[in-house]
Amino acid sequence: MSARRRSDSAALATVQKLKALAGGDEIRRKAAARLLADLPPTEAVTLLHEVQVLTRAGHLGALETQQAISRALELEAEGIPHIDVLRRAASLHGTATVELLFSEGEAAMAYDATAAARADAKLFSQPLGVLKSRARLTHNPDEMARFAVASNAAVVRELLRNARLTEELVLRIAARRPARPEPLVEIWRSERWSSRPSIRRALALNPYLPIDVGARIVPLLTRADLRDLSADGGLHQSLKAQARALLELGAARE
Repeated sequence: MSARRRSDSAALATVQKLKALAGGDEIRRKAAARLLADLPPTEAVTLLHEVQVLTRAGHLGALETQQAISRALELEAEGIPHIDVLRRAASLHGTATVELLFSEGEAAMAYDATAAARADAKLFSQPLGVLKSRARLTHNPDEMARFAVASNAAVVRELLRNARLTEELVLRIAARRPARPEPLVEIWRSERWSSRPSIRRALALNPYLPIDVGARIVPLLTRADLRDLSADGGLHQSLKAQARALLELGAARE
């Protein structure tokens, strides 16, 4: 069997293995982290690339596997001892779509932390503990809408756990501008909300999102979303390059 066929088979086996796991996002992302940790860096890069190929081809289950991998790289990084080597390995092997998965840097735009804190102080006079509790428990849509504009990540984190929260309101948080990066990152870290295509799109197109988080989300976008991202003049060049590379990868497989 050729090296190409072996890598395809490994990617398909990974997709099938992760798809078969019960237990949701946490179980799958931890399994993805263990898998990457057990592979030599070059083999891990090949696997990451082939999963991207399957995702761009619309293979059943590949998108869920890509999500598990993206979230493992974000939330389980400590369990992947050679994670810092993967980008260099991708660069050496000319695998641009994997190299760009590890992009770093500041967001394209920044909202001053002091200004954000002042804005929060005008909206909320209660202690932080009370605000967190209310954000998590309130049934009042108007109150939830007020919490949605908070810049304090702890308040937004609790709001995202509110059983009455709607996708429409989370979209407003994800698309808010100007925005502090921390609340945006909380949405990506939320198992409940990070799987929603509309929310992933809003986050990726938000110029206030940190580059490293955006780079994990871009491979999960639809082709139409990638086109929009690649043409958006307000976004960081590395994310636009990543979108173009993934579009080219998909076109090459058609």
